Amino acid sequence: MNDDLMLALELADLADGISLPRFRAADLFVETKRDLTPVTEADRAVEEAIRRRLAERRPEDAVVGEEEGLVGATDAAGRWIIDPIDGTKNYVRGIPVFATLIAVERQGRLVAGVASAPAMGRRRWAARGEGAFVDGKPIRVSTVRRPEEGQLLFGGLTTWRRKGRLEEFLSLAATFGRTRGYGDFWMHMLVAEGAAEVATELEVKVWDLAALQLIVEEAGGRFTDLSGESRPDGGSALSTNGLLHEHALKHLTP
Repeated sequence: MNDDLMLALELADLADGISLPRFRAADLFVETKRDLTPVTEADRAVEEAIRRRLAERRPEDAVVGEEEGLVGATDAAGRWIIDPIDGTKNYVRGIPVFATLIAVERQGRLVAGVASAPAMGRRRWAARGEGAFVDGKPIRVSTVRRPEEGQLLFGGLTTWRRKGRLEEFLSLAATFGRTRGYGDFWMHMLVAEGAAEVATELEVKVWDLAALQLIVEEAGGRFTDLSGESRPDGGSALSTNGLLHEHALKHLTP
């Protein structure tokens, strides 16, 4: 296990120790950000704690997070990408589908990623070239080749409708034997574990995806934006078992 992954797992322990005790707290403080999405005291506390630890352990690296943006040199050799609580709306409503996402880039290449979901009792991680794991056990994408035998996951229909792309999504969904709107980090991790074949979302940020991309890829899958580029900062996401990626792109790429 490389040093970056070891530190990322340590940071996940730190984050879980903050987010889980405040989950379903009656006095949880929630604000609305400028983009009209919620942020809780736990979101802010997790990101602040991770940043403090990284300032001690990796002072030469840059850090970019959902709540505080980029701190550090834009040309730093290393960059940590943090989503303190992915699934904040779930967290606020008492739904246990939330996770801290931590990714590490070296020279612009993802090298380590962790998705820790303490209320679900599951933690996934990966390091470049070392495979992907859930709670220490190796995971692998499915071998399903036919969409009618597969499962398609998505985060919701509102954004597809608002962006005028609902028909594209529905054309893809019509080819699958089963569709479910699990959403957030979880759907991509289900692809990595072989429980589903395709997961897609239309409007996301780099901190939503960086850790997930590496985990899916190290599990043998493929992860791109909807133009087919392998990047976590393209504003959209498509994770698959690899075998059904081109099929999905054919429907989703304008």
